[in-house]
Amino acid sequence: MLKSISYWSFPQVNGAPMDPIQAMRLAKENGYDAIELCFGLTGPLTPTTDQQTCQRWADEASRIGIQLQSVASGMTWECSPTDLNAATRAQAVANLKGALDRAAWIGAKSLLHVPGAVNILWEPKYGPVPYDKAVEWARESVKVIGEHAAQIGVELCLENVWNGMFYSPLEFRDFVDSFDNPFVGIYFDAGNVLGYHQYPPHWIELLGKRIRRVHIKDFKKDVGSLAGFCDLLAGDMPWKETMAALRKIGYDKTITAEMMPPDDTLLARTSQALDKILAM
Repeated sequence: MLKSISYWSFPQVNGAPMDPIQAMRLAKENGYDAIELCFGLTGPLTPTTDQQTCQRWADEASRIGIQLQSVASGMTWECSPTDLNAATRAQAVANLKGALDRAAWIGAKSLLHVPGAVNILWEPKYGPVPYDKAVEWARESVKVIGEHAAQIGVELCLENVWNGMFYSPLEFRDFVDSFDNPFVGIYFDAGNVLGYHQYPPHWIELLGKRIRRVHIKDFKKDVGSLAGFCDLLAGDMPWKETMAALRKIGYDKTITAEMMPPDDTLLARTSQALDKILAM
């Protein structure tokens, strides 16, 4: 497996997001094999970033010796494909198509996508969206976005996240299977599962080969809220069992640490913790 770090784990520079090339260099210096760049509606990487910029990042990553296997998107939190407003839903689909194109230009093989939300914990103005409508709209959008993913050869990887949807691995598995599209899979976030009061290795066993990429973070169950996310090895993640479950399904790609908020020592201490986890 490859040791990877999320771009969201890098501190800002003079109040602005760090230049992706600078982040690549820092990732390499701190012992990572890969960095996961991240889409937003604003920032260095958006659905309208030009091809020349994406190619420049890909070329520089090759020179630095850092891989760009996956890209994440946080755009659903700002523009959701399950929003009550139909125009917003349509814009969300357009955003993801644009992101997939740019992921391909960067040379990434997978794009993380949050398929929608019933509610958003930190955005009280959103929703709540009726669960049945959220699933219906999520299915409609993933079908369209997934077809585009297949056309350009980039996996659309749906993340399990605190969005009020798909808190059962059986429902999540069946949702993904309903598309019969080999380019629609799962971006499994092991840390998020603890917030559902469930056991990550069991999710891995049930989701199996549908898991195309993996995020890790740690979580303190006795806190139980967003404040429960913590440094790797400082929470209640069953690391040894989780790694064994991933190896059992044959997973051998990136293990991306998604650690927030950034600070001056986060990259180094996360790298050290990842070494211990990958050795389990």
